[in-house]
Amino acid sequence: MSKTDSIELLVCTSCRAGRAEPDNEKRQGTVLFEAIKQEALPENIKLTAVSCLANCDHGCSIVLRGENRWTYVYGNLDPAQHVETILNGASRYLDAADGRVPWRERPEHFRKNCIARIPPIEAAS
Repeated sequence: MSKTDSIELLVCTSCRAGRAEPDNEKRQGTVLFEAIKQEALPENIKLTAVSCLANCDHGCSIVLRGENRWTYVYGNLDPAQHVETILNGASRYLDAADGRVPWRERPEHFRKNCIARIPPIEAAS
């Protein structure tokens, strides 16, 4: 990784994580985003809130993406349990030149809850 490499961590803030929350309460996705925002992220990781990742059956969801990297969608994330897991996984993703962290080096939750892996645009041609 060079010092100019950067990645983006997208968090679905509209996720209800299977809960029937009243409209006036924060959704679980927003709770997750705010919990991550409170942590010290490496400067090369941009945290972005998105309104919907259309992964509603799989709890709170995130995306890790970067230029010339594989993109990953992870689900079933709990704001009370998985913030450290997300930070660990994002750091490993940042350190992997093409975004492909070896399976055994991924956080266990990422191994079991990968919703999609999408190749870089140039690799798809």
